[in-house]
Formats: sequence, structure tokens, C-alpha cells
Amino acid sequence: MMSVSDIIRTDIQQMTAYAVAALPPGAIKLDAMEMPYRLPEAFRQALAAKLADAPINYYPNVATCGLQETLRDTFQIPSCARIALGNGSDELIQMISLLVAKPDAAVLALEPSFVMYKHNAALFGLNYVGVPLNEDFTLNLPSTLAAIEQHQPALIFVSYPNNPTGIAFERKQVEAIIEAAPGVVVIDEAYGSFSRDSFLPLAGSMEKLVVMRTLSKIGFAGLRIGYAAGHPSVIDELAKILPPYNMNQLSLATAHFALQHYDWVLEHVDILKQQRVRMQQELAKFDDVEVFDSEANFITVRVPDADALFTALKEQGILIKKLHGGHPLLNQCLRFTIGTPEQNNRVLEVVNAFFG
Repeated sequence: MMSVSDIIRTDIQQMTAYAVAALPPGAIKLDAMEMPYRLPEAFRQALAAKLADAPINYYPNVATCGLQETLRDTFQIPSCARIALGNGSDELIQMISLLVAKPDAAVLALEPSFVMYKHNAALFGLNYVGVPLNEDFTLNLPSTLAAIEQHQPALIFVSYPNNPTGIAFERKQVEAIIEAAPGVVVIDEAYGSFSRDSFLPLAGSMEKLVVMRTLSKIGFAGLRIGYAAGHPSVIDELAKILPPYNMNQLSLATAHFALQHYDWVLEHVDILKQQRVRMQQELAKFDDVEVFDSEANFITVRVPDADALFTALKEQGILIKKLHGGHPLLNQCLRFTIGTPEQNNRVLEVVNAFFG
């Protein structure tokens, strides 16, 4: 008799599920690049009233919900660009991968980078090509261009700034990748609000370019709202395969509300950018800590013993991300999400005690 394991794809059975760390009670959560600030009480009360009026008895009509135009106005997305909404950037990564999933098609990404690029390539039977970064996590342009020439990828993902390293590659290098690409290039700007540069002003002007962003890193990770802006020839095709009701009424209502208070977002993004500089400077004072530059809302460091420091922080109620073991270039690396000044003070106290 056939068992369930005989039916389920063998390659999926061999995969590992994306691990979400459990949060101990009272812990400081600095592992997932979330904003540590919540909307103020007055805003939350106003939001509660708005959500009470949300028509949750009806399916949402994503095409007419108006969030696309709110996003366009807030982030100055060009009028020539179409905008697709996703249940987080994760859904958009998945659906864009599906969009090009022809037999023998290839997906190219830099490594180390966001693991879901490779995961979705495998899920849809695409040939995955990973191009290693340099040892300092900068982009190896000659190797990347050679891989593009050799493999002719239908899809290229560039995380800009890069996750999990925080590096913002040189713009001219990314432009060279776009120029050389035979297919679609997705510039994943999940951390774009913390960076000095963006490709969003070019969205819609180049057929092969898709710029992807999210509300997750600027205070609204729980909404699961991502968006992709690009040329109609790509975004209109993407619309055909996105689930018809992939968003929900409560998230859409909250996103509208949040963007009406975008000044609050900008204020707290600026605080985190200032804290990022401070944490880079303070962590660099330790002889045993190598701090990598970052244009995101996190800092990646290399230490002599990542396991030991990760454990020491966790024992003190601070949860960060251990990158060690995820990729050879991430040997002995840890990633710290930038927290509030008080949370960052606590991190520095534990690190100082560890190396002291």
C-alpha cells in the first residue's frame, strides 16, 4: 500500500522548514530586523476604530483597494510603474519565481543572501546559480557577469542592501548586472528605508527591472504587506498568478492608516539609523569583533566564537541571529537588529562582560 511519503515530492521531504525562533518571555527580540517601536497609544486607538469598520464579511478587492496609489504617493513610485501587492515580500518572491519557471530556466542570486531565493528556485524546479560574494561581503562583479553569461538566467535577485550582511553594493555594479541580464532582475529593497540609495525611481522605465519593497521593516511586520513595482509587461503577467484574495481587509486598512502617519515612521527610522552608527562604533571598540558596514536596520559582525556569544546573549534574555553555519562566508558571524537605545545599551553591557 502506498504511503504518504511515496506521494510527497522527495526533494521537498529533504528540505528544511524556515526556522522562526521562539521568543522567551520578557526577552529582547533583535533577531528578525523588526522595528522595536510600536505606534503610540493615540494612534492605536484610532486604528482600532478604523478596523472595527473594516468590511471583514467581504473578500478584499485588491485591484480597487487604493493601497497601490497610497504607496505610489508615499514613496514617489513613478506613474509608469505598475504595482503588485503581496502577502509579504515572500509571496512576491515565490510568484515571480513561478512566473519564469520554464524547463531548464535558471535563477541567479548572490551568496550569502536571502535564503528564500534559493528555496523557491528549488520549489519550482528552476536551476539555481549562487555567486559567492567577496570575503568582505562586497559584490564580485567579474564572477557575477561571468555567471550571467554562462547560465543566461531568466531571473536574478539582488538584495539591496543585502540580507544578512547589511552591505549596499556599489550602484554601478548593480547597474552592470541589470545591463547584462537576459531576463528579469528583481532588486529587493526590503531595507531600502535605511539606505542612501534606491532603484525605485527607475521602476516602470525598464522592462526587465522589478523593484520589491515591504512595510515589514518600518514598523508593520505583522501586516505581511510587500509590493513590487515594475514594467506592465512583467507586473501584468504577475497579476495573473497572484491569488485573487491574497491580502486581507484588516491588513489593507492598517496599511492605509500607517501610511497616513508616515511622518512617525520617518522619525523612528531616523532614530534607528543614528543607533546603527552608534552600535557600529561601540562594537568596533572590541578587538575581537569585526564589524561590517551596514545600510540596513541591522549589523553583522564576526567574532572568535559565535556560538558562545550567541548563548551568552540568550542567557541574558537577548535574542539575536546566529549566521554561523549558514554559509561558508558567514563563518563565526552574528547579526544584531538595531533596537531602542535602551535595548542597545543592554546588548553592549553583555558584549562587554563577555569580552571583558
